[in-house]
Amino acid sequence: MLSSKDRATLKSIIATQQPVFQVGKDGLNQTNLEGINQALTARELIKVNILQNCDLTAKEVAASLEEQLNCETVAVIGRKVILYKLNPKNKKHVL
Repeated sequence: MLSSKDRATLKSIIATQQPVFQVGKDGLNQTNLEGINQALTARELIKVNILQNCDLTAKEVAASLEEQLNCETVAVIGRKVILYKLNPKNKKHVL
């Protein structure tokens, strides 16, 4: 569980970075989930862009990703979702 201070720190770190992944009209299929999970494993903190042609809202995508990938939603800002998942194998952590 992230504290509000942790969330603020993570939001400031990711603010200038571009989205790593996009969710479009296909929604969250298995390929998307695998790609997002690999990106989270490698980086711990990612930004996902939800395209306008996606049938799901950004909050629905965030809730689904939290449930399926066991990660935490840092924030949902417009059509962007910021996700965090601690990787114990990394030597250098974001937080």
